[in-house]
Amino acid sequence: MAPLVRPFFHPGSNTWSYVVAEGAGGAAAIIDPVLDFDATDARTGTASAQALLDHVRAHGLRVEWILETHAHADHLSAGDWLRRQLPGARLAIGEGIRSVQATFRRVFGLGADFPVDGSQFDHLFRDGETFAIGALQARVIGVPGHTADSCAYLVGDALFPGDSLFMPDGGTARCDFPGGDAATLYRSIQRMYALPDATRVFVCHDYGKRADDGSGREVACETTIGAQKRGNVHLRADTTEADFVAMREARDATLAVPALLLPALQVNIRAGALPDPDPDGVRYLRLPLDRP
Repeated sequence: MAPLVRPFFHPGSNTWSYVVAEGAGGAAAIIDPVLDFDATDARTGTASAQALLDHVRAHGLRVEWILETHAHADHLSAGDWLRRQLPGARLAIGEGIRSVQATFRRVFGLGADFPVDGSQFDHLFRDGETFAIGALQARVIGVPGHTADSCAYLVGDALFPGDSLFMPDGGTARCDFPGGDAATLYRSIQRMYALPDATRVFVCHDYGKRADDGSGREVACETTIGAQKRGNVHLRADTTEADFVAMREARDATLAVPALLLPALQVNIRAGALPDPDPDGVRYLRLPLDRP
């Protein structure tokens, strides 16, 4: 069965979120939802997540899963907020989240009381694990390389690769975060390239293509495995691992740190939950200064 896929674009982070459903009135999953965050005044909002919720309710969908492809560094997750709005929905991520939590517990000085066993999520997927969304059959494909916890979800003929693959003219994910590795990403992408060429691919981010004369393409979210193998600017079917690693490492050395990395990861390793409030009723994020 081919799933119905409804994309939602978050312009503040250039993120695509998805509602994947077996049909009107049926079971559904939400993939990579975004919590609005204004870094200038440190305020969160739920308008983008509410749009997902409104769509689900308008079509009578029964959300069984809220799926994260990894702990994102460029936006805050609305996974926990949606879980609280959708009784019965299970919030899940790949089991590699444990190593990500352990790394960033140290970075943010969260202390031994912060659990690094993934228990903030309802389920941790193993590579190759299968699950159902109503009548839809889904499979988890571990795709580490961008991050240690990155996984892709194959739902029917639709693949959701997270950050590992962008649109063909956008290339592939950076690999310079803790736990990232370009050779590992190359091998992960080969696993996705082994899928049928007609497999639909729904990316997590896109920035469009802008030209000086105002031309170029608008943001997009859907491509295919065949199109990626023929035209991905970083990794085509005939690209060698050595060439990819050399390109990726040279490119990553020029990239700036994502603007929301520090707030995003503090929230996302908590499954999208905000830190508990202090006695004054205010929630606080931590900012490591001059960390080597």
